[in-house]
Parts: sequence; C-alpha cells; structure tokens
Amino acid sequence: MSLKTILKKMNLGTWILIAMFAGIAGGIIFKENAEMFRPVGELFIKLIKMLVVPLVAFSIILGASSLGDAKNAGKAGITTFVYYLMTTAFAVVLGLLAGTLFEPGKGLELAQFQGMFSEEYAQRGVTPGFWETVLGFVPENPFGSLGEGNILQILFFALFFGFGLSKVSPEKKAPVINIISTVNDVLIWMILKVMWTAPIGVFALMADAVGTFGWDILALIMKLLFIYIVVLIIQTFGVYPSLVKIFSKKSPLEFLKKISKAQIVALSTSSSMATLPVTMEVCERELNVSKETTSFVLPLGATINMDGNAIYYALAALFFAQLFGIELGMAQYVAIILTATLGSIGQAGVPGPTLLVVAVLIAADIPIIGLPLLFGVDRIFDMLRTAVNITGDASCAII
Repeated sequence: MSLKTILKKMNLGTWILIAMFAGIAGGIIFKENAEMFRPVGELFIKLIKMLVVPLVAFSIILGASSLGDAKNAGKAGITTFVYYLMTTAFAVVLGLLAGTLFEPGKGLELAQFQGMFSEEYAQRGVTPGFWETVLGFVPENPFGSLGEGNILQILFFALFFGFGLSKVSPEKKAPVINIISTVNDVLIWMILKVMWTAPIGVFALMADAVGTFGWDILALIMKLLFIYIVVLIIQTFGVYPSLVKIFSKKSPLEFLKKISKAQIVALSTSSSMATLPVTMEVCERELNVSKETTSFVLPLGATINMDGNAIYYALAALFFAQLFGIELGMAQYVAIILTATLGSIGQAGVPGPTLLVVAVLIAADIPIIGLPLLFGVDRIFDMLRTAVNITGDASCAII
C-alpha cells in the first residue's frame, strides 16, 4: 500500500493525534520560542468560538421542538425524558464533585496566566447572588445575547422557543423547522470544515504549552484522564446498577453482564447510534425488555442521554478553571450544571462532544484557550463516554 493511499485513509482523529505528538516534539525542540505558534492556535480557537454559540442555539431549538413527539408517547415518554434528564444532571454533579475533590488542574505554576485571568475575573465585580443568577438566565434581547455569547440566556430562549414550536400544528411549524434545520446543517458544515484545521491548531497550542511549561502540562492531562475514568466507573458500575435494583428489582450483576456486549461495541465505534442495534438486541433478547419499550426508549436515549459527556463537561470546566487559577462562585457552578445538562438535548446536532465544552466554558466565564490540549486524547474520552451513555440507555429501558 502506497504512502498516498495510507494518508487518504487516515481520519481526522488520527491526524489530531499525530499533531499532538508533533506539538510535543516541537515544544521540546523550540522551548520558550514555541510561543511563536500561539497566534495560529488562537485563530483556531476564535473560529470554533464563532460557530459553536449559534450551533448550540439552533440544535437546542430542534431538540426541544421534537420533545412534543415524546409527550405524545404518553406517560412512558415523560418518564423516559425525566429519567434521562435526572441521570444527566446527577452525572454533572458527580463530575463537579470529583473535580473539586481531586483538583485535576492543580499542580502547575501558571503565574502569568493565573494572574492575568484572576485579575480579569475580579474586574467583573462581585459574584452575583441567587436571584441575580436566576434573573441572569432570562434575556432582555435574545439577539443581543447571541451577539454577546451569553450561553445561559441563549439556552433559555432556545428551549422556550423550541417548546413553543412543539405546540404548533405540524402544518405551521414545518416551514420554520425546515429553515432552522437548514441553518443548523450549514453551521455543522462550517464547523466540520474548521475542524479539519484542528491538527494545525492542536500542534500550535500543544507546542506552545509544552515549550512554556514542559512535561508538567502532559502530566495534568493524564491526571484528568485518570479521574475521568474513575468517575465513569462509578456512574457505570455504581449509579446505573443501583437504579436498576431499586426501580426494577432485577439483578444489577445480570444487567452488567448482559450489557457488556453492547459496551464492547460502543468502545470500538465511539457512537451510540452505531451501537443502537446491539443495545436493542441485548435489551430485548437477554434482558427481556419489550420491543415497544426498546424501540422508543433506546433511540431517544441515543439522541439525548449523554451522561458520559456531561461528566466530561463538568471535569473539563473545573480542570481549566483550576489551571488558570480562577475561583468559581455559585453562579458559575449553576451555569456549568445547567449548560452541561441542557446541552445534551442538542448533542446529536453538534459534531464532537468536545465542541460543547466551549459552550460550558463560555457560560462559566472560563478561558477556552487551552481546550485544544484535550483534542489529542479526545478519542480515548469518546470511547469511554459512549460506553457509559449506552449503559444509561439500557438501564432506562429496563426500568
């Protein structure tokens, strides 16, 4: 096989991984001079930030507008949605607890950046109280919020608009949904094109980080990965089996044993949708769940139930807050919980979970400049969180 053929067959994830190692090598070679690559990385970050905010808004509207279909399914639809929402919220809180307890972003001297961001953070004023936080969710002008990148206000309006759209007759809402869907598709096309420049951005920012801070930055990334794995294990082998035991009276051990077949497929494909046929087969044939239940609960879960992603959002937010020495207040924690939880509704319309971390970081006023540092290991993250996601789907089907 020729080199040209091999290069053509390499996917984006492989190129990003190569770029990460090349960036590490570049940082070691150029040391402090690797700072010259930083503007290239910052350009990549600006391109992502430009597209993620409107993409999240339109994806959330589409997701919320489809919830009317779930309601039409009756009690089962409402129960399923509530279950997915609650487990996702719990997953976010679990991620925040782990991040607070183990502090994955601590241990690196970033005096220059910590001072800069801490001073900028302090200049924003006193941390808002409870009612200020609540009032801050509601936009006076949704278009102004879109321009300012106020994620929480955008989420509020998008959800409200989407729910309202779901109540309109199919004939009237179809043209609106078609327009929104078209805009969403265009934004996805744009961001996919931007993501093809990710290897360049990852190389630049990784070289800059390693050149400035040495191997310590890599040690922190490995620490984050280890903590993430521990939390995913708790969610998969602790939370879900407990819920199965409490609400269905079925054996948690049997549940874990049977669903392992689907978990293996999820680890290899990194896709809940690609794993869906196997998950449905396991639930129907081995866990004795009715076809009517699996045909509704599992496809919906593959679309909106992203507990593994939610944990990742929470941990990544705390990782970068700690990395840049930012002390988060109540408003920021609420922003992380709400954005990470509600973001799962529109997850199916956003290509790559890491991109939604941008929305979470923006909502909590955390710098996103370091985000590409995680792109190189995102494939590992994606494999693990997909296995968790389909396990949550199966637990809901049983219950």
